[in-house]
Amino acid sequence: MKLRSLSVRHVGALMISLSALGLMTSATLSEENKFFIKPVVEKKVTELPSGPLYWRLENFPTLKDGQDAAGPTSLVAEVADKIWLFTLGPKGGSTPGGTKVAEIGPLPPVKASEYLLRVNHAGGAPGTKSAIHTHPGSEAFYVTAGKLGQKTPHGVTYTEAGMTMIGHGADTPMEVFSAGTTDLDELAIFVVDANRPFSSPASLD
Repeated sequence: MKLRSLSVRHVGALMISLSALGLMTSATLSEENKFFIKPVVEKKVTELPSGPLYWRLENFPTLKDGQDAAGPTSLVAEVADKIWLFTLGPKGGSTPGGTKVAEIGPLPPVKASEYLLRVNHAGGAPGTKSAIHTHPGSEAFYVTAGKLGQKTPHGVTYTEAGMTMIGHGADTPMEVFSAGTTDLDELAIFVVDANRPFSSPASLD
């Protein structure tokens, strides 16, 4: 009887331990399976360059190199172990010392008394997606890994690693999602009205 009692106590403890482990595992999986969005860098400006605008993405050897090369409508950040310079300007530009990665545009025009330039780092496991939302301006995408999908009232569009995509104009409802078979990693680059909420809930219905 003593042996049986000891066995029951061990079984009970084992069940509690497994239950706790299951809860921890579920919580961990829940966190891992979310679409993440992390602000990287931003600045406000009162004027934009004239003419059709493009985002130029370039890599630099060091953060200081990028900061020294930045112009009035440039953003500098370290993302995924690389130094990035994001410059808003006309098509075909270049920055001394930088290695050009991509050029995205022409961007939908934005009119405001003050503008917010911003870069987000986003992505997630296959199938994860953002909430449906809008922005008061334009959004452009550069995919560093995986496959990006964007659903709007205009339909669904996709782009893959090493490629770019121009988003729709201000206040377009959208859902961004990881559309490939591997984790999505992407940079979202914005020029929006600084006097309005950066992101607002929306519906695609």
